Amino acid sequence: MTYKLSYAALAAVVAVGLTGCSKKQGNFDSSFFSTVPTPLETVGENVPATVNGTLPAKFMVKNAKVTATPVLAWDGADAQGQPVVIQGENVRANGQVVSYKEGGHVNIPFNVAYKPGMEKSELFLDFNVDQNGKQYTLPRVKVGYGVVATSTLASAATVTPATAPDNFQKVISEKYSADIHFLINQANVRSSQTEKADYIDLNKKLIEASKAPNQEIAALTVNSYASPEGTYQFNEQLAQKREQNTAAYLENQLKKDKITEFGELTSSFTPEDWEGFQQLVEKSNIQDKELILSVLKMYKDPEQREKEIRNLSSVFNELADQILPQLRYSRVQATINVIGKSDQELIDLFNTDPGKLTADEMLYVATLTDDNTKKMGIYRKATETYPSDYRAYNNLGMTQYIARDYKAAETSFEKARSLNPQSKEADMNLGLLAMLNGQYSRASSLIGQGAGLPEASDALGVYYLTQGETSKALSAFGQAKTNNAALAQILAKDYSTARTTLAAIPNPDATTYYLSAILGARQNNENMVMSNLRQAVRMDSSLRQRAKNDLEFASYNLSYL
Repeated sequence: MTYKLSYAALAAVVAVGLTGCSKKQGNFDSSFFSTVPTPLETVGENVPATVNGTLPAKFMVKNAKVTATPVLAWDGADAQGQPVVIQGENVRANGQVVSYKEGGHVNIPFNVAYKPGMEKSELFLDFNVDQNGKQYTLPRVKVGYGVVATSTLASAATVTPATAPDNFQKVISEKYSADIHFLINQANVRSSQTEKADYIDLNKKLIEASKAPNQEIAALTVNSYASPEGTYQFNEQLAQKREQNTAAYLENQLKKDKITEFGELTSSFTPEDWEGFQQLVEKSNIQDKELILSVLKMYKDPEQREKEIRNLSSVFNELADQILPQLRYSRVQATINVIGKSDQELIDLFNTDPGKLTADEMLYVATLTDDNTKKMGIYRKATETYPSDYRAYNNLGMTQYIARDYKAAETSFEKARSLNPQSKEADMNLGLLAMLNGQYSRASSLIGQGAGLPEASDALGVYYLTQGETSKALSAFGQAKTNNAALAQILAKDYSTARTTLAAIPNPDATTYYLSAILGARQNNENMVMSNLRQAVRMDSSLRQRAKNDLEFASYNLSYL
């Protein structure tokens, strides 16, 4: 059977096929799109967002290829995101296809580097159409507005650089000792023992300390021992008698030398020094020492131990000659404190004759002031007096960094590292400068080399915040009580912890109060917003304009600022 298609029917089919192909692409509308988040919000130092579009049925022309470009515009400037291609179903390209008949969904990612001023901005989509080689533009549409820039409050400039510590000690405790040995089964203190060089040296130290204005005898102790042979009861009495005789001798010596100022004199005794016995055997060259040590491990009862060791007739004579005599003694020990210069003495000496201060004393003097300019002067003098001490240069750089003289700080940190290539402090501090310069890969490496330093956790936390990795930042900060730690907690919406952290910051500054105001805004606490903003602006007037542009405070009248 032959079928013939009428001209009218054929025309109708062609007309249907050309629908959505021959007409020009229509204008997009703002109602087609929604942006997440709205307003936009910085993550680290970037402004990311996603524009989600729902295009209606019979809108997307089949042969149209539309390039949609997100553009953030503010105060005469703009920043363009990556273009995305949206195409009709007859277009051969790699864009997102939208059906003419049914419509469809599109996603347009957006990410640009944050710049000051973006707080008051608008996000647009610009459209360029290519339809069968014919190109034209469509009106831009607004799809978002504003940028909440709270995460940008994280800055390496707010991190305190690592300080290389001084080793100054106001009081240095020194210990001196001498042993008095006894004959077997005897407890009398023999002159041959008190006339030995070590005991004479100890006695001289005590006399010197009693007369020196910067020394004190903090403590005297006597510990007496008996060797582990014979009955435990006998050894207990013998060791106790040795203790009493030694302590009495020491007391008489102190009176003879007119030493009246000393700490508590304490004494004790050990009936059978099995621990000392084992240590001496381990260090000895006795042929069967492993057999002796195994007996000690096998038997814990003192009398059983002695019995088993005596049964080792082949080695007992060696023990009696080499080991046991060393365990019949009293040890006299003195703790003498050497008292250093007072804080005022150190300050006066720095002001009059700094060359008489040691490097550690000079570095310590710098810790006695909170004035950064004064610290800088002290550390500079330290570099002149002790030019080979890396700590002086590192700490000078720390004060220069705080003063925002970053070029000078870098010179000082580099000098410190040249003097001590293993300096964790110099590495970490150079990492802070790298972060300020946007050299994040280098910053990560250098800060990592400072692991273990007290300041490293704050530095690493700020690094993670600049990368938008809030959870890692929280982990790095740990229990730190700093502005940066509180900022991470605010970004993580852990407002209760953030409030506790801010309240615990020892020296709150303008940023502390500004963060407290943000916290108040997020918790709808107007009084908290206003009182903290007043204090923040009072301490740093540059925050006035930031607050007025800050969308965190969009619901509040800040005209009074």
